[in-house]
Amino acid sequence: MNRSSPSGSPPDTVLRRRGALGAISGLGALSLLGCGGGSGGGIATATSSGSVAGAGSLAIDAATEEAMSSILASAATCSVQPDETEGPYPLRAILGNAALQRADITAGKTGLPLTLRIKLVDVNKGCAPISGAWVYIWHCDKDGLYSGYDASNNAGQASYDYLRGVQQSSSAGLVTFKTVYPGWYAGRITHIHCMVFLAGSSLASTTVSVCTTQFAFPLAITTAVYNTALYAKGQNSSVTSFAADNVFSDGTSVQMLALSGSASAGYAGGIVLGVDQTHVASTGSTGGDTGGGTPPGGGTPPGGGTPPGGGTPPGGAGPIG
Repeated sequence: MNRSSPSGSPPDTVLRRRGALGAISGLGALSLLGCGGGSGGGIATATSSGSVAGAGSLAIDAATEEAMSSILASAATCSVQPDETEGPYPLRAILGNAALQRADITAGKTGLPLTLRIKLVDVNKGCAPISGAWVYIWHCDKDGLYSGYDASNNAGQASYDYLRGVQQSSSAGLVTFKTVYPGWYAGRITHIHCMVFLAGSSLASTTVSVCTTQFAFPLAITTAVYNTALYAKGQNSSVTSFAADNVFSDGTSVQMLALSGSASAGYAGGIVLGVDQTHVASTGSTGGDTGGGTPPGGGTPPGGGTPPGGGTPPGGAGPIG
């Protein structure tokens, strides 16, 4: 499966993450490339040191690179990320698919651009960068749909793999993804899912993660994004605060993304992800990401029980979470 998807702004703002995140030093200079094609136009670009080996480099304009480096460098301390549910729709069956090892996960999906950098640090080794670990992220599109599943509230998405990607962390512990600002669906506030697997792991649907978590977005920025015409669904009428969200209700201090940019041009985001590499993350097979009910698309994976890529999802026939 590697099918592409079907197809009033506030002033620029910078929001720093709240709470303790991670000690960062020596992000390193990234080599500047010439003026290139693509959406960067005539802007000088830099090659991300978080790109997947063999999957090509992600071109990042100089302003975005500066913003992400500044965000990570501002983090002061190191805290382990809390475990959260994998659900909904982790689509673990695609973990062994080399085509999903990519830095650009948009796969043709429209939405406000978001370039996201994650830095992995080891909480047991003085917050040293973690090199060679696998990082898998996924999230819904601007309309609240997930790729890879097809059911009542998520119809027609079984053949797609948009807004999912796997990368291996660089020697500096970095991965950088090009994506879009997520939308929302009933029962949850805006978020991105993330799993981390130890360096040297052979990725498959049953590979155990050392960190399964979710990232939150600043409410003021989310409101501004959802006020734009691009997000026709409008504001989240289902969950309007972190306190009302059954994943983030216990706090977001170490899960909050820092964002720099605007709702007209897009955002650069960053987070320092503290990992205990001796830990085995729980998957949370029920609740947690359902808003007290059924996640988008219900409880049945595509094809009446078999997810894209073949095999049976962990925990039985239904999607986790």
